[in-house]
Amino acid sequence: MEQIYKLVIAELKNYTVLKIQLANLEERQRAGFANLFPNSREMNEESRLKVQQMERAIEQSLDPLEREVIEKKFLSNHDPTDLEVYMELGIKKAKYYEKKREALARIATALGMI
Repeated sequence: MEQIYKLVIAELKNYTVLKIQLANLEERQRAGFANLFPNSREMNEESRLKVQQMERAIEQSLDPLEREVIEKKFLSNHDPTDLEVYMELGIKKAKYYEKKREALARIATALGMI
């Protein structure tokens, strides 16, 4: 199960970048600019689908506290420690780790990884 958690965490970190890339692409398309920056790789349908499925897994499969744990731990602009996250949320260490583990398992299940 630890391997699955590591895969989910890697996908969560990649998700934030893909989500930004998709938003930037859509903004450029609305503005009528194909490429503002040189790139070596276009966003493909697989990446778009990944963003949609990750978003759905986070928004629809997690309870509010699980979602907050995931957002603060893995989807923030910095890399907070677990201690920082559970202190910020004002929850006990055991509750934090339980919610984090449950959230990763729910996301893995929603994505068909387990």
